[in-house]
Amino acid sequence: MEDIRKAAVVIIGGGVTGLSAGWWLARDGIDVVVVEKGTLGAEASGRNGGGCSHHHSPLFREEQRLWPMMDELLGYPTEFRPNRVRLARSDEQMVLYGRALTNAAAQGFRSEVLDAKQAQDLVPLAGEGIVGGYYYAFGGHANPHRTLQGYAWAMQDHGGTLLQNCAVTGFRQAGGRVVAVETERGAIACDQVVIAAGPHTGRLAALLGADIPLAVARAEMIVTEALPLMPLGGVDGNGLYGRQTLRGNLAYGGGPHEWLDLPHEGAPPKPSTPLAGNIARRVAELLPKAAHARVIRSWAGVIENTPDGRPIIDRLPEPDNVIVATLSSVGFGLSPASGRAIRDLVVDRACAFADLSTFRLDRFAALEPDWRERLGWLSAEAFAHRQGPAV
Repeated sequence: MEDIRKAAVVIIGGGVTGLSAGWWLARDGIDVVVVEKGTLGAEASGRNGGGCSHHHSPLFREEQRLWPMMDELLGYPTEFRPNRVRLARSDEQMVLYGRALTNAAAQGFRSEVLDAKQAQDLVPLAGEGIVGGYYYAFGGHANPHRTLQGYAWAMQDHGGTLLQNCAVTGFRQAGGRVVAVETERGAIACDQVVIAAGPHTGRLAALLGADIPLAVARAEMIVTEALPLMPLGGVDGNGLYGRQTLRGNLAYGGGPHEWLDLPHEGAPPKPSTPLAGNIARRVAELLPKAAHARVIRSWAGVIENTPDGRPIIDRLPEPDNVIVATLSSVGFGLSPASGRAIRDLVVDRACAFADLSTFRLDRFAALEPDWRERLGWLSAEAFAHRQGPAV
């Protein structure tokens, strides 16, 4: 197999994490190639609610610092809009959603508790069933599709390369390091590798002898016809995440997700399921003055989840020139900061702006082999197989 080129860094995965890391590296003049088996953002990165409010993450401060600057930094629009509202339909939801207020306040970010009238004033599509809510003077939302394309174009503007429809088939190793990434179009010699391949991260890392514990699920979204614009487009609640687009459409998703078995090649089928109807019902409950709006689109994507729901961003002990980055289904909002963190690990071997110790892979060293069964994270096929034949 003939090498098609040499790159300083090969990033596997053309989702939001891989593209952001590629952009951060390219803007520093580092020769980077992003290899994507399909088209960019075709899984979770292009099929999410666009939220940018991850107050639970050590990357939160940097996420909040960077998002308002991203249009200028990239040179392309992300449609980022600041601040969010979370509506509660019960006293129990008020208590549950209040955790974000406490967590953000501990990091110096302001929130406000809203009574029912204040919540309805901020969210005109809400109805009388709202008991209150929270206004977060942080976070916000952006357009996943525009943001993905912005990362890709900005990376290419700085000399980076994006190879789409090009699956990675293996690795060449020598002296305890990966020396080339093998693809359908030939091998790419490299100095360092970043595996940010979403649900395929575990399978690819296994080729290098690394165990990345992941469970794969289908996530679904619906989009309604356009409605009058609300003062604030980022509105969550009722188990939903999403936003109102600049055109006025409501784009929302939410669980429960369907656990899937990941095929060796490609991705699981992503048809819309009856969950789309469940999401539409919950949108109508949360925003009853939008209940008449027709659903004009629905789609599904595949997300990966770690056992504790937290990302893994870490360098493998061997080969030691490989970094694994899986964001456990919260990759979009964290992408400006996670891309910079990966850049730091590649170039400086340590993140300069955040403590990533809780993202280390070795926290799963004593994980039970049957952790998926213990959590109930089984696909319908796997569950039926475990139950055995009917008697």
